[in-house]
Amino acid sequence: MTLHRNKKKKDEEEFRDIYTNPISERQLPKNELPEKISDPAAIRQLISDELFMDGNARQNLATFCTTYIEDEVRELMDLSIDKNMIDKDEYPQTAEIEQRCVNILANLWHSPEIKDSIGCSTTGSSEAAMLGGLALKWRWRKKREKEGKSTEKPNIVCGPVQICWHKFARYFDVEIREIPLKKDALGMEPDQLKQYCDENTIGVVVTLGSTYIGIYEPVEAIAKALDEIEEEKGISIPIHVDGASGAFIAPFIHRNLKWDFKIERVKSINASGHKFGMAPLGVGWVIWRNAIDLPEELIFNVDYLGGQMPTFALNFSRPAGQIISQYYKFLRLGREGYTAIHEDCAKTAQYLGNELKKIDILDILYDGHGGIPAVCYSLKDEKNSGFNLYDLSDRLRMHGWQIASYPLPSNRENQTVQRILIRHGVSRDMVFLLLRDLKKELEHLKNNPVANSSEKISFHH
Repeated sequence: MTLHRNKKKKDEEEFRDIYTNPISERQLPKNELPEKISDPAAIRQLISDELFMDGNARQNLATFCTTYIEDEVRELMDLSIDKNMIDKDEYPQTAEIEQRCVNILANLWHSPEIKDSIGCSTTGSSEAAMLGGLALKWRWRKKREKEGKSTEKPNIVCGPVQICWHKFARYFDVEIREIPLKKDALGMEPDQLKQYCDENTIGVVVTLGSTYIGIYEPVEAIAKALDEIEEEKGISIPIHVDGASGAFIAPFIHRNLKWDFKIERVKSINASGHKFGMAPLGVGWVIWRNAIDLPEELIFNVDYLGGQMPTFALNFSRPAGQIISQYYKFLRLGREGYTAIHEDCAKTAQYLGNELKKIDILDILYDGHGGIPAVCYSLKDEKNSGFNLYDLSDRLRMHGWQIASYPLPSNRENQTVQRILIRHGVSRDMVFLLLRDLKKELEHLKNNPVANSSEKISFHH
């Protein structure tokens, strides 16, 4: 009996379910460290349970970022989780892979110096944009100093831009001249530049894939307008292309579009590898036309295999996995794969645009043709609809869909729009289900007007 009781007691002590673990029986610490060590399996499960409260990333049609990840990418990310990208001496092969990616992008964007490409990876396209802006400012300042002119009050000219450009302007003391939209325009137009450009303009930012609408601004036409300004006023103003999304799309499905380094006035391009480059979150790229377009003052040298390796990113501690995964995507897909996937995304967006045109209360601003794979629309008569697009976003969220609603920028800020992005992994069947839910909720809102319908904040990165 004694032996039996001891065995039973031992078995009871060995049995431990995750949800009977002591830490599972109370609220997880929110503001201070716990006093004792806990079972790793229990902690992992409890944190996983909290993450269920997040939305389903695959149904997030507001984000531009990659949400479909291959198993091979997860394995490469895991293999590189302990590598710091900046330690080029310790991880020389990873450093070489980064340079290979720079060379591939320089080739893709028709750099005149492909063999000696200059560029780097960043934590995202926002950092890449800031590096491009800094190079413009330094080049402008050096030129002004050489001419014996004032270097005060630099400005940068753009159309409706992503918030990172406003950050750049504020952080680095540059006036941002964001050109208001014309009444029926969706982006900056060439004939507007003369009003905003002067001798203190460090550059014009042209967006290839508007975050607001999805269109491409006309880089070639804007370059020609700047040629005319140079002929009239003797002011040479460079272009930086913010190709966060479009720079990974246009080379494959808009091949006749002239937007990159084929245009001499384009001095730098930034892009998001983690958007339509299809790498996992946390990687952007910036490439300069020539080495002279990146001022030496912005370059720091670090030891690399007994020599010196230039670095010019803002962040020194960066994970290597996203860069390695980007290289995997380049090798895995090639031109054929990127073209097939982006063409499919574009066709799906255009199908969605055509179906939305059949809904009589919607006004389609962009139907997926000629820009990034997306659609953008507004209500034809919001004042008399009894609801607004923020209300529709709320209703769709009950089905799991996250759809961006927001006002258009200056001059059209009274118009609220919705934008739906079609990324890799958003299938035609998913779009069919989205349309089903969207029509259902529009019908509900028409029959049940919202008494206190008001503007809300909605994500539209």
